[in-house]
Amino acid sequence: MSRRILTRRLAGWIDPASAFELLFASAPDAFWLDAGPEAVRGQSYIGAGEPLPASGDLPQLVDTLRQERRALGDVGEAPAAFGLGWVGFLGYEFGAAAQGVPVANGALPGSAMLWVARAIAFDHEVRTVTLLSLDGEPDAEAWLDETARALEAAGPETRPERPAVAVEASSASWRHGPAEYEQLILACQESIRRGDAYQLCLTNEITVDVRPDPWATYLRLRRSSPSHHGGYLRTGHVALLGASPEQFLRIDARGLAETKPIKGTRPRASDPDEDARLAAELLASDKERAENLMIVDLMRNDLAKVAQLGSVQVRALLEIESYSAVHQLVSTVTARLAPGLDALDAVTALFPAGSMTGAPKSSAMRILHRLENGPRGIYAGVFGYVSLDGAIDLAMVIRSIVLGPQGASIGTGGGITALSLARDEVEETRIKAAPLLAALGVRSDRPG
Repeated sequence: MSRRILTRRLAGWIDPASAFELLFASAPDAFWLDAGPEAVRGQSYIGAGEPLPASGDLPQLVDTLRQERRALGDVGEAPAAFGLGWVGFLGYEFGAAAQGVPVANGALPGSAMLWVARAIAFDHEVRTVTLLSLDGEPDAEAWLDETARALEAAGPETRPERPAVAVEASSASWRHGPAEYEQLILACQESIRRGDAYQLCLTNEITVDVRPDPWATYLRLRRSSPSHHGGYLRTGHVALLGASPEQFLRIDARGLAETKPIKGTRPRASDPDEDARLAAELLASDKERAENLMIVDLMRNDLAKVAQLGSVQVRALLEIESYSAVHQLVSTVTARLAPGLDALDAVTALFPAGSMTGAPKSSAMRILHRLENGPRGIYAGVFGYVSLDGAIDLAMVIRSIVLGPQGASIGTGGGITALSLARDEVEETRIKAAPLLAALGVRSDRPG
């Protein structure tokens, strides 16, 4: 059996935020994979979906997705990078448990995936909007007609109007205060001196007792923290609002894989000369370069488990990427999947990401479980799509807000090496969390 993806190209451009506001802002299970405001390259995707039943672990979820894909049959060449399929997130513990290490239990779901048979694709470089609908689904053709009429009637300049600040919270609660976090950093360095690890990605959790409108909060976040891997995913009682700068894993339908680990951070400065100095300082830092190189080596080794022999390459090493709040040190590793293996095999081999564990991975996860004293939850996991044609694009859940029944939570952290200075690492967690707290209306971003 084979299925076709039906398409409808709009006559002109419409802003993705406007389209989402018009069509999906009130949907109970909806997503926006966001290339960012004013993007001039990349793709964005919006839509609504049907939640898959909860999976007990990563292997079970992988088996479910494979069975669903086989049952649907061949869809042929997809008209967009995301050729319909599934959109969702995998939490950190959901992946760590599959690696056989101890994990902490949390209140939020370990994973959530939406079955997406209809979506809208935005190509920011060529400025096209394409409606996608899977043939054989109910009203597949009718949805194309109705959606095209609604979007074309709205016009290209419509923008969502939401209040600038929907809530104002007086404070945030940090799992580990500054003094305690410094002690955890020293404990990480003791483990490194003993030879139990080379690097440890220590994290902290911030909770805020607020329950704001998820969509309005995401609009504030993307305005203050634009990113090429932003994302909004609401399903059930949980919403993920992401401004992630880090691509975990992208694999196209031909099996070409790419991962772009980030390690190394400096704050931005309003003065151009000082800003340039901070970027140069990051690039020249022995500590930050060593941190990045260790994770590049880990990602090379993880990719080699599923890659054709000799295909793993470091395409870019120690490049600066600059965002609204920080400069980052980024490298790019590529490979081609080995015959007989697919993108889901790669996810199983690489997740959780080395940039969020440290090296060696198994030992690092065990040490961090002992030190962090609580679950990471969705933070340090991944979100994105699994396409019917076998392609995937997953970003790291960092620089993100999670909204649930218990309120809001934010994860923040950094890589600890033998050269780390404890006070600098505490400050880095504050810098990373500040724009997320501001989006929630928190007046002070000082740990406490």
